[in-house]
Amino acid sequence: MSRAEAGAARDTDLEKDRARYGLLAVVTSNLAIAAVAVFGVWRLDGDEAVMVGILTAAFTAVSSVTTAYLGIKAVSNTARSIALGDGPSRRHTEATLPAPPAQRAD
Repeated sequence: MSRAEAGAARDTDLEKDRARYGLLAVVTSNLAIAAVAVFGVWRLDGDEAVMVGILTAAFTAVSSVTTAYLGIKAVSNTARSIALGDGPSRRHTEATLPAPPAQRAD
């Protein structure tokens, strides 16, 4: 295996580890937010106005964390594919004009 191939394999392993641990961090934080929200609702003993606020804040936090992770991951993957040349080519080819129709001799 050449040095370039070994470097590419290490980069791929590193990206897999980053994705795995990033997803683990997101899932763990979402579970922690949900647990705190459930505990808070349980301790309120029926105060519905505050329960709605807690559940709304928990939903907002979970959706924000998840959206941020997915957005950062998408941008990272796009930047990596462009840097490695795997993405769509940015070169524009000139469109060839169709040949004019043949003249009929009548």
